[in-house]
Amino acid sequence: MTDHTRPRVYGTEHDSPATGPQPGHTYRELTGGPLDGQLIEVTGWTDEEITTGAYLITPHTAYGPGGRASYAPTFSRPDGPWVWEGDVP
Repeated sequence: MTDHTRPRVYGTEHDSPATGPQPGHTYRELTGGPLDGQLIEVTGWTDEEITTGAYLITPHTAYGPGGRASYAPTFSRPDGPWVWEGDVP
């Protein structure tokens, strides 16, 4: 049985038994946009990479499959959730 109360980690398959966060890993919550509520794993990322954010491939952007959603932390909360900045092709 899948636990629907835990957020799904970006990049995991929907039918995977381990779609939620794993012990010993570091995550940031994605807020807003097409990936709202999911987590991005940042384990092993440098501080610079984490504060820069990422363009995440998703079929649910304004550009359809293959489009990317831009997410990054806010200046006021660099260790907080990543906020959706918009879609890019």
